[in-house]
Amino acid sequence: MSEEKLYEQFPENTAEITPMMRQYMDVKRQYMDCLLMYRLGDFYEMFFRDAKTASAELDLTLTGRQCGLELRAAMCGVPYHSVDAYVARLIARGYKVAICDQTEDPATAKGLVDRGVTRVVTPGTVTDASMLEGDANNYLCAICADEHGAGMSFCDISTGQALVTELPADFTDQAIEECGLYNPREVLLSDGASNDRFLTALRQRGCLTERCDTRFDPDTAADRVRAQFSDAPALQEVLASPYATRALAALLSYLAETQMTTLGNLRTLERYSRAQYMMLDEVARRNLELFQTLRGHEKKGSLWWVLAHTATTMGARTLRRWMEQPLMQPAAIGRRLNAVEVLFEEPAVRRAIAEELSGIQDLERLISRAALGTANARDLQSIGASVARVPEIKRQLGMLDCELLRSLYGELDELTDIASLLDAAIADNPPVTLRDGGLIRRGYDHEVDKLRVLVDDSRALLSSIEQRERERTGIKTLKIGYNKVFGYYLEVSRAAAAQVPEDYIRKQTLVNGERYITPELKDLETQVLSAKDRITGLEYEVFEHVRKTVAEATPRIQQTAAALAQLDVLQNFAELAVKNDYRRPTVDAGDALVITDGRHPVIEQILGKRAFIANDTRLDCGEHRMAIITGPNMAGKSTYMRQTALIVLMAQLGSFVPAGTARIGVCDRIFTRIGASDDLSAGQSTFMVEMSEVAEIIRSATSRSLLILDEIGRGTSTYDGMSIARAVLEYVADKKKLGARTMFATHYHELTELSEILEGVKNYATAVKKRGDDITFLRRIVPGGADDSYGIEVAKLAGVPEPVIRRAKEILKSLESGGTVRVTGRKRPETPQVSLTDFGAVELVSRIRRLNLDEMSPMQALNLLYELKTTAERLP
Repeated sequence: MSEEKLYEQFPENTAEITPMMRQYMDVKRQYMDCLLMYRLGDFYEMFFRDAKTASAELDLTLTGRQCGLELRAAMCGVPYHSVDAYVARLIARGYKVAICDQTEDPATAKGLVDRGVTRVVTPGTVTDASMLEGDANNYLCAICADEHGAGMSFCDISTGQALVTELPADFTDQAIEECGLYNPREVLLSDGASNDRFLTALRQRGCLTERCDTRFDPDTAADRVRAQFSDAPALQEVLASPYATRALAALLSYLAETQMTTLGNLRTLERYSRAQYMMLDEVARRNLELFQTLRGHEKKGSLWWVLAHTATTMGARTLRRWMEQPLMQPAAIGRRLNAVEVLFEEPAVRRAIAEELSGIQDLERLISRAALGTANARDLQSIGASVARVPEIKRQLGMLDCELLRSLYGELDELTDIASLLDAAIADNPPVTLRDGGLIRRGYDHEVDKLRVLVDDSRALLSSIEQRERERTGIKTLKIGYNKVFGYYLEVSRAAAAQVPEDYIRKQTLVNGERYITPELKDLETQVLSAKDRITGLEYEVFEHVRKTVAEATPRIQQTAAALAQLDVLQNFAELAVKNDYRRPTVDAGDALVITDGRHPVIEQILGKRAFIANDTRLDCGEHRMAIITGPNMAGKSTYMRQTALIVLMAQLGSFVPAGTARIGVCDRIFTRIGASDDLSAGQSTFMVEMSEVAEIIRSATSRSLLILDEIGRGTSTYDGMSIARAVLEYVADKKKLGARTMFATHYHELTELSEILEGVKNYATAVKKRGDDITFLRRIVPGGADDSYGIEVAKLAGVPEPVIRRAKEILKSLESGGTVRVTGRKRPETPQVSLTDFGAVELVSRIRRLNLDEMSPMQALNLLYELKTTAERLP
């Protein structure tokens, strides 16, 4: 019988299958989408296809086992005490894993031990620290949609956070953006949300997807959400959004199935909208290198590398959320800046707080595991050691006076009862597993201590009984012994047999003596021999009671953890301001963006502050709407534009910024068009990617946005590229169409003429010092256009061989004089080479021939005539 047939025919045709394999198949059929780890003795075994998959993924030896059929079951296994490490590797590769444990004591079981799945681990429902990134959330997502509307929900079960938002009926683009922002590991989809474009985008992101419309049942959704979040302040606001409610209910259903326990840690609920935060699409996050570099995809060299020096992993996750969603409200930004300023001005308090924070573990995830019943003794020990530091942090925080810090002070629960409980209950160095004993500290539980005395001091107890019986009987040769047949016994010589008391019970006669037992000795034997098993079980019971007590404090600990995480980010901002000479920005609702002595926060860390040349920036929605920046490659145009965007972003995080002064009018979005590469998977060329990004900017930007545009149009022919670039600039600069604050870097020097034609356009250039054939980049941004592109000089700096440089100069000289270009090393063709100026004339004529005058309005014809005249004037 084939393996597929075995699955298909079960359970109708199973008479010949062994009882153990029948039990396995019963469980497996319920979890066909999971790799099933089935507990047998000290191992978790996998069979059939699961075994083959696990063997390949985990590099395990594949063996076989007779299952009662001709088919030998493929089998591999892992030790029970190290199963989590193997599960983590499978989860990282995108698999779901079902853990099947023994659900009754093998010692008391009659026949086959009962087994059942006790937890299902999936990429989006992981809670174990070894399977998670400490500085990033691990989200599960659900989307509910139909032709009338849509809603989306995200949940991180490892921290107990849930978020919901509404989407338009045409939800796909926004849902893709939200998934790019939250990066969920799994996505649950209603039937209406399962369109091909969205599914393709999710697959490209590596998300596991499940389509199950029954989870989104509108009749039960509100009750499920209400039952879970009955105390959440945002509950009614969430319930007012039916699609978001159904999405959240689907997540709760899925989590209940996988966690197989009450979701006691899932208490924080938030309804958010795009209007609350600056939007940063995936292109902007990538181009600004917020979390990893463009080339090496490394953290070093990113803004995260500069800013992420929090003392706790909770603070790191909070910082990441702030970076992904900068604030839009000047008042809220000001509260953060005020807190940073107070901490900046109180170095002693700041350092004391940082020192205490450095000893705090990941309380958010630790208390989640406690609430879900998966925390071990070391987890509880970490909770106890962490909350014990809260009183000192609160004392230090009480010395500072500003609105946000006072609010955080009020949110800190000192949790002295939890710290005292865990200090008294949990042993100093408890084992990782909960069934090995050694969990409970001496002195906490009387029964545990009594059993521990039996286990640890049984030899001393036997010696005391032996000494007492010698004194009572007067038999100096009496001794206590042990064997597996009789257990503990009293042995006396044959000569002393007459002195044996009546309460001794003869058990064995030897050549030279007699062996006896007593009720006391037999009772001690029973206690000693069973004490180890009893103490292990009792310690586990005591531990569970302690864990339950801690779990009941989940809301208090979560609130305190959230406050500590925010405080950590704020003190980190203050420390960075001191260390890196950052200054407080002024953030308001205006449109002015004025920066003096601005620096790139990342590059100055690599080069050193003294080596970095600072520059000023001025943009607004009036006379300085657009800055056209020209200059050679490698002269610093892209760095200058990126640093402006990063300073804006840092200011709206609530951080001080790398500048002498900065006035930031709030930006609703930062758009970037910086470089491009072919998207081979989508069949798109560099130019197509570039134009797609430009289209998204024009479609989505507002007058409150900041646009960073670099070399638009370079992916196609010169005239097409320049035409596209000019058209984009005209559209963006027009206040009636967009009028957004824009920085535009280009090699099309002709575009500098726009400053004389369009209102609000200013020219800037990167300063270059030239001596003969050598150039020096001064890294200064100065008013006016560049006088040369210095392309050949840049090529020389880049190491292009001297013969190539000489030939390039010859060609350039010929082109500038309007002559032809002779190809070296080849016989001159009979037909003269056509110069680039000739090509220009040919292209101009070709363009005129393609015109359809019948479809043009008079105004369009006049504009076209002006463009043609301008183009023709450039030709010799």
